[in-house]
Amino acid sequence: MADVKRTDGQDRLDGMMTGLARGRVALGVAAVVAPKLTVRALGIGAGADPGRDYIVRAFGAREIALGAGYLLSRDDSGRRLWGRLGLAVDSLDLMAGLKTRPGLPLWVTATTVAVAGSATALGAAKVVGDLTR
Repeated sequence: MADVKRTDGQDRLDGMMTGLARGRVALGVAAVVAPKLTVRALGIGAGADPGRDYIVRAFGAREIALGAGYLLSRDDSGRRLWGRLGLAVDSLDLMAGLKTRPGLPLWVTATTVAVAGSATALGAAKVVGDLTR
């Protein structure tokens, strides 16, 4: 009976990771196509700033690569690799978000930390689940 629950939980994690990967692709496309709108929605700037727009597009490309890599993996080993890469990136994003507090409004930092923290927690649960399988 324990195996059934564990499999069900792992299946649920797999579904959540697929949703996260799709979200990465969507956010990445938005960042590449409309960086000014993306930063305005995230509360991290307004107006013209070519350097910021470049970095936002690079962020978008990274998100597309992580999401597409996970979604296009043909086997479990590929998804495990992309899941671990995502965990590493999300952990670094979480730390970077925490460091923004002095320079950005509280709601921006809180949102950034909540999103990156959720992705980090999900990725960590998936990696632990994969290792204990």
